[in-house]
Amino acid sequence: MPVEFLGIAATNDGSETTPRSGAAFDKDYTLRLARAHEDHGWDRVLFAYGSGSPDPAPAAAYIAARTERLQLLLAHRPNVSYPTFAAKTFATLDQISDGRLTVHFITGGNDHEQGREGDTLTKDERYTRTREYIGIVKKIWTTREAFDHEGEHYRFHDFVSDVFPVQQPRPGVSFGGSSSAAYAAGGAEADIYCLWGEPLAETAAQIEKVKAAAREAGRTDVPRIQVAFRPIIAPTEELAWEKAHRTVGAIKQRREAGLVRHRRGGAPENAGSQRLIAIAEAGERYDRALWTPTAAATGGAGNSNALVGTPETVAQALLDYYDLGVDILSARGYDLLGDAIDFGRHVIPIVREEVAKRDAARAAGTGPLTAVGE
Repeated sequence: MPVEFLGIAATNDGSETTPRSGAAFDKDYTLRLARAHEDHGWDRVLFAYGSGSPDPAPAAAYIAARTERLQLLLAHRPNVSYPTFAAKTFATLDQISDGRLTVHFITGGNDHEQGREGDTLTKDERYTRTREYIGIVKKIWTTREAFDHEGEHYRFHDFVSDVFPVQQPRPGVSFGGSSSAAYAAGGAEADIYCLWGEPLAETAAQIEKVKAAAREAGRTDVPRIQVAFRPIIAPTEELAWEKAHRTVGAIKQRREAGLVRHRRGGAPENAGSQRLIAIAEAGERYDRALWTPTAAATGGAGNSNALVGTPETVAQALLDYYDLGVDILSARGYDLLGDAIDFGRHVIPIVREEVAKRDAARAAGTGPLTAVGE
C-alpha cells in the first residue's frame, strides 16, 4: 500500500523549545515552511486549531494558492461554527486548492480549552455532536437537493449549498482519539483515523479497536491509520541522543520559566494524553527508537513521543509501524523548518524505497502480509 507523510503547517516559528520570532501569523514563514514540505517529498501538512491561534482555514487558503502539489489537512472544531457554514467553507477551500483538502474534525479533549470559545458540553456530549456534525457536512457536500435536518444538536430547514467540492464524492474526513467514544465516532465516520505515537504493541491494539468500531458501525471498509511522532535525527546515534537530551532540557526550561501555557487543573482530561503519560512512567525507551521523555516533559501534550536516531534508524522505526498497517506517517521536529527539510531529505526517501520493495514482494507473492488482522 502507498505510504504518505504529514508535516505541520505552522503559522510561526515557535515550538516547545524556542519562542516565536515574529507575529502569530507570519505570512513569509508560513509560506517558507509549506514550500519546504512541498519541495522535500512530503504529501500534506496539518493546519492545526487552537482557541486563540490564527484561523487555520484562511491560512490554508493562502498556502493552497501558492503551492501546486501539497495536500492540506484542515483541523476544525465543531463548536466554532454551524455545519452548514463549515461545509461551504470546506467546499470553497477544496475549490481553491483544486481538490487537495482533507478535514480533521476535533471533538475537544479539554473542558477549559473548549470553554474559551463558549463550548460548555460534556465530553460525551461533544462526541455525539461531532458525529452529527460530520454526517451533516458529508450530506451537504454530496446533496444537490434542499433538505431539512432535525437532530440532537442541529436543526435547519430547506438548505442546499451552491458550492461543492472538487473531490468526488467528497473530501476525506480525518478524526482522532484514544477513548472508547473516540473509537466509536471515528470508526463510524472517519476515512483516516489518527493516533499519537505509542509503542508498537499499544498501537496495534488501538488499530484493532478502530477496526472493530468500524465493523460495529456496519462499515465494510476501515479507516486508514495515521500515527504521529516527533523525530530527532542526527548523523550518528551518539549525536542524535545528545540532541534528544538537549531538546528535553529546552522543553523543561521553558515550562519552568512559565513560557509555555500549562494545562489548567493538573492531569490531562483526554485519554490520549493520559496514555502518553502512563507509557512514559512505565519506561523511557521502547522498540527500535521510541523515546518518551519528550512526552513526559510536556505533560502528555499532543503529539509528543519522539523517535531518536540516525535517519536510517528512524526510517526503520517508521517501517515497523507501516508493517502494522499504518500508511500515513506524521512527523514534526522542534526546529520546524530545518527539521522538515532534514527529514524530507534523509528519512522519507529511505521509507519510500523500502515500502516499494515490500509492495513489490507482496505483489509477487513473496512478501508477508503487513496490516494487523490480515
